[in-house]
Amino acid sequence: MPPEPDAVAPGAAVPDRARSDACPGALRLHTADDGALARVRLPGGLLTERQALALAEAAEALGDGRPEVTSRGNVQLRGLASDCGGELAERLRAAGLLPSDTHERVRNIVASPGPGAGPAEGAADVRAWARALDAALCASPWATGLSGKFLFALDDGRGDVAALDADVTLIAGPHGTALLRLGRAATARPVPAGRAVAAALDAAREFLDAQRAAGLRAWHLRELPELLPPGPVPLPSPAGGRPPLGALPGGGLHVGLRFGAAAAGQWRALVAAAEGELRLTPWRGVVLPGAPAGRLPALAAAGFRTAAGTAWDGASACTGLPGCAKSRSDVRADAARALDMPRALDMPRVLDSPQVLDGDRVLDEGAALLPVHWSGCERRCGHPAGRRVDVLATGEGYRVAVTGGPQGRDTAVEVTNELMAAAVAAARRTT
Repeated sequence: MPPEPDAVAPGAAVPDRARSDACPGALRLHTADDGALARVRLPGGLLTERQALALAEAAEALGDGRPEVTSRGNVQLRGLASDCGGELAERLRAAGLLPSDTHERVRNIVASPGPGAGPAEGAADVRAWARALDAALCASPWATGLSGKFLFALDDGRGDVAALDADVTLIAGPHGTALLRLGRAATARPVPAGRAVAAALDAAREFLDAQRAAGLRAWHLRELPELLPPGPVPLPSPAGGRPPLGALPGGGLHVGLRFGAAAAGQWRALVAAAEGELRLTPWRGVVLPGAPAGRLPALAAAGFRTAAGTAWDGASACTGLPGCAKSRSDVRADAARALDMPRALDMPRVLDSPQVLDGDRVLDEGAALLPVHWSGCERRCGHPAGRRVDVLATGEGYRVAVTGGPQGRDTAVEVTNELMAAAVAAARRTT
């Protein structure tokens, strides 16, 4: 999961959170420059067709008509009127999307989105875990003490969501086993798969109790890692990764949304292609279990990303202007132009790399691109974890840097808007 701008760097002082986090919810709206914003939690990213349509209709009737998939597989509705909270809550309750008014902000659960279960696809059906954990959270009065940023991850053994460094991660293993990882620990606690959900919930309560006893307040377990024993078992090597775009080997489809946003009409196209269920991913995509490959052309025509191997792979951006007053630029528009350019400008010495992208084709076949994130200000909201290209709006152009690796920031260059695309393309080739 992309870390929030309040993430604690290694060796940094532990913050004592004297205030509650300001995360928006479905009932607590956030005021943005383009109107109010609501965040609807979707544990495991699971949506029925009816619920997906309800979100699209709410976005059209009350907001800007473009629901956004977040980096936790939730949905944001933007451009809302400040007085629409009551009607929005009624719509969400009617669709089964608001099971608890008191717990709605703590229902932060991501899950491996791949279709099916079993040895070929994963060791457990984590959708059952997601539903059980959600019900247990909502039934636990103490859980309201968790931050709206506290995250559970349920990994079916592939290693896809385990790589997101959630606060509490369950990793399914073979023969009815599971591992419980706390924060970013290198080891985990073994637990029987039959009580994995209970163990995850116990760990969250243990975290709250431990920080209360220490007289501290934290939003994330990683802020106070010494409070809880991590467990003796080394983490397993990932068996796979995030699902590829297009037709999935185990059946179904996976499509991507540009920066996570799609118009209400596009959501209806998703529902038309679905076979009863949609699974939103923390990579701002949608998995349609059971949907045949023959539906991909219609989804591509509707504007979804349906194949990998383009400059859009691993690209993300904050909201930027006009939605955020702190942003210095409309970063999504600038980023989209850079990613869609038929040919990046030729800047042979930018960041010591002469290589550029040629539209949707990578000039060096088989070479991996670094992830890239555009930010409108120094808060860098939603940036991915790990090594990446950091593109920061300066008001006069962009600052392009390779950062997040074991040696910290490597190189940086200040460029104009016109040269930003080439600088980014070169930086993504930095090894």
